[in-house]
Amino acid sequence: MSPWKLLKVVKRVLFWAVLVLVMALVLFPIYWMAITSVKEPLEYATRNPSIFPHRLTLEHYREIWKEKAYRYFINTVIVSLGSTLLSLGVAFPAAYALARFRFPAKLDLVFLLWVLLVRMVPPVVLAIPLYTTLRSFGLLNKLAGLVIAYQIYTLPYSIWMLLRFVRDVPIEVEEAAAIDGASRLRTLRSIVLPLVGPGMVATAIFSVIMTWNEFIYALLFLRRPEVFTLPIHIAHFITEYEVLWGPLMAIGIVSSLPILILSGYVQRHLLRGFAISFK
Repeated sequence: MSPWKLLKVVKRVLFWAVLVLVMALVLFPIYWMAITSVKEPLEYATRNPSIFPHRLTLEHYREIWKEKAYRYFINTVIVSLGSTLLSLGVAFPAAYALARFRFPAKLDLVFLLWVLLVRMVPPVVLAIPLYTTLRSFGLLNKLAGLVIAYQIYTLPYSIWMLLRFVRDVPIEVEEAAAIDGASRLRTLRSIVLPLVGPGMVATAIFSVIMTWNEFIYALLFLRRPEVFTLPIHIAHFITEYEVLWGPLMAIGIVSSLPILILSGYVQRHLLRGFAISFK
């Protein structure tokens, strides 16, 4: 074997070795959650827990089912989808206006900086004004109020992300549509929106993830157990005296699966969106 071919073989072996190592490091926490969720308490409550369970049990999953975790799951789905749809519905027109229209005195730049500043502010700083506002409109302890509060997370991110996708749409396409007699609304609906579709999907995925795992605002603005979201329900497995590792890992697996499945399902659109954005 020539030295050149030997070098190529060594590089390929090293590449796969590093890839396997990275995958093992990334997937091991998920594996540990999964096996802990099906272990008996005596197996994981030791100083040297085993990597492989000696006896499988579904008691922890039955426990979270008895506690009606599905109700908190439904609440989380409603809040995540509602906040994502609301942010996309507002962010797309805002991004299009910032990308296509000219504003006096650089108001577009001022607006973008203001949006970025709101996103950079720690959420706790805005908790009191949001709490006062939601209480004034009777939206405390309601999922609709949480959807509005989550715009602090999702809306600035959505505007900045969609702005890049809209700017990548050639202006000549819209000009050609205008020459053919299409109105601006028709152009937006039939041309611009399909072209930025992958970007919308990518933005929606990250918005869902941000709201799915949010804990602070859900804890502050929700007091009735029937409207709790999954992060609040998960927190009660960590008590003052002990951590209920079995149920905690079980509910962690249940809450993570929807995001993993959704990300895998829309992976093609997600990669395409980033390819368009960074080309």
